[in-house]
Amino acid sequence: MKKITKTIFAIIIILALMLNYTMVFAAPPDKPSGEMPSSNGGTQPDKPDGNEGAPGRNNGSSNVSHTGATEISRDTTNNGQTYSSTTGSQNALLVTGGTSTISNPTVTKSGYSDGDNSDFYGTNAAVLVKEGTLNINGGNVTTNGSHANGVFAYSNGTINISDTNIKTSSNNSGAVMVTGGGSLTANNVTAETDGNSSAPIRSDRGGGTLTVNGGTYTSHGTGSPVIYSTADITVNNANLTSTASEGVVVEGKNSVTLNNVTMEATNTKLNGNSETYKSIFIYQSMSGDADVGTSSFTAKDSKIVNNKGEIIFVTNTSTVIELENNEIINNDADGGFLKIGAAKWGTSGSNGGNVTLNAKNQKIEGDILVDNISTLDLSLKNGSSYSGTINGDNTAKTINITLDSSSTLTLTGDSYITSLNNDVSDNSNINLNGHTLYVNGTAITSTNYKGATVITNDNNDTANTENTSQDSFDYKIIVLPIVVVIVIICVILVYSKIAKKNNK
Repeated sequence: MKKITKTIFAIIIILALMLNYTMVFAAPPDKPSGEMPSSNGGTQPDKPDGNEGAPGRNNGSSNVSHTGATEISRDTTNNGQTYSSTTGSQNALLVTGGTSTISNPTVTKSGYSDGDNSDFYGTNAAVLVKEGTLNINGGNVTTNGSHANGVFAYSNGTINISDTNIKTSSNNSGAVMVTGGGSLTANNVTAETDGNSSAPIRSDRGGGTLTVNGGTYTSHGTGSPVIYSTADITVNNANLTSTASEGVVVEGKNSVTLNNVTMEATNTKLNGNSETYKSIFIYQSMSGDADVGTSSFTAKDSKIVNNKGEIIFVTNTSTVIELENNEIINNDADGGFLKIGAAKWGTSGSNGGNVTLNAKNQKIEGDILVDNISTLDLSLKNGSSYSGTINGDNTAKTINITLDSSSTLTLTGDSYITSLNNDVSDNSNINLNGHTLYVNGTAITSTNYKGATVITNDNNDTANTENTSQDSFDYKIIVLPIVVVIVIICVILVYSKIAKKNNK
């Protein structure tokens, strides 16, 4: 009896040691540190050094004087009047107060000017409103002189202009413009500019608010995008055409919003520090003309046509891009969709771009290029689709992608990203198309490149299968000794009862 008891006790000790071994050594290993990047893609680089002067309302204008061939300082109403100036640094019409309405005017401006006073404060514009409100209905505004903008709202000035034709012929001459906090609303205006650095829809230091409803805006000069924004600019239901430059430029902490707009850009000439052709350019020049901060570009229900270079280029700034239900066409077979990286603006090493791109019901085609000091957070939702190569050179600092269950991702080349947040657990909404998507060093592959996918290690394509088998094996090792121990205990109890009964 004592020998049997000792034998059973020894078996129990051995089984206990086996159980301890399996729990220590068969447990899955801890995940290596650093595999899961933070949701924001990690710490963004410091803001670039340089001139971070804060342009603002009336900045530096205390010594600027304005003169007009005709001046209005109180409430006025007239029809069919002519306003003209041939003198440099003089406005054809200057408004300094009151609320006025002029209908069917003829406004002509010539005379050359240069320097900041014309660009920042409108001293050579055809029409300048610095205080009060001016309503313009119909008529024509024509300028032929350097820095001779068409219709200019500055400081406390407000302009409402409708059904007017505006034409400027020389350099640095926009059509409708705001600076220093001015406000301008243009309805069904036809505007055309021929000169260099002459955006038809334009702002400069101190910004303001500019709203365009309907109309046609065309630029022909070098460095003359249809829209140049250092303000908050919204364009609705308009036709925008650039024959030599970008379609839109946003500088610094400012915004452009396009709603139901048709825009075609043919950026055939490089200007200033520009090294690449593009349709939408978002940057910070550090000139002091625009506050440093996060900009925004929004396009909804619009048609955007690019004839040369990338669709979007971002450098030396942070920006949020919102795209919804647009038709985006790139007629340049060598041009990508989005480029983010350093250029000639800012301080080398900290002058990349940080982009948040949110797409809703949006089709996107074309490569995405991101350099080693730049970041991208891309979200595809509400039936959006992306087709192209993402970070094909594996240079980006961080790229995070979010996919909802209604959106798809199709590769045209091997792509490298930092993190993937996909509502479809098997990644079946990712079409690898014969290529590889690397997520933080791990490749996503598929047997048919369209169906369910499995995650595999870079160096072992069967790692996922092996890990699954190993998980099952570990489970059996742990459970089996427990069952055996329970059986042994039951045997001991039964044996004890039998032994007691025999002793009696």
